[in-house]
Amino acid sequence: MSTTIILPRTIIEHAKREAEKLGISLEEYLLELISSNMDPKDKALEYVKVAKELLEQAREELRKGDLRQAAEKVWGAAALSIKAYAYWKEGKRLASHGELWGYKEKVSKELGEWVREAWIMASSMHICFYEGWCARGDVEITCRHVERLVKEVEERIRG
Repeated sequence: MSTTIILPRTIIEHAKREAEKLGISLEEYLLELISSNMDPKDKALEYVKVAKELLEQAREELRKGDLRQAAEKVWGAAALSIKAYAYWKEGKRLASHGELWGYKEKVSKELGEWVREAWIMASSMHICFYEGWCARGDVEITCRHVERLVKEVEERIRG
């Protein structure tokens, strides 16, 4: 479920610029601001919730035929899942693509090698957003792999 909040254009533009500087989505930037004082487990679960919403948005973008937006939402869901795991496991904030790639190793060791495959597929979706080279089937299959990642991370966090 999503809610519409109306903010002045200047605030939205500022938030978008700040998110861009950090190399993260606007949704993740706002989530980080809002959840800054949360317990790591609660924060991790909030990241999972947003990842699930991004997957739903990806499916909607696929229905509309916007592969680039769908691909970016799938990438965002994967990134948030890895970040959620790091918050839950170590109270650690992952702030760069390099940190995500590195932490994916830990998640792969704990959940299984399939995590690596899902991550690599999701990373190709990030490229697709910028280059527009992927096919619909690429986005659909990656979405299924990332759905598994989100689900498994959530189950691990919830215990």
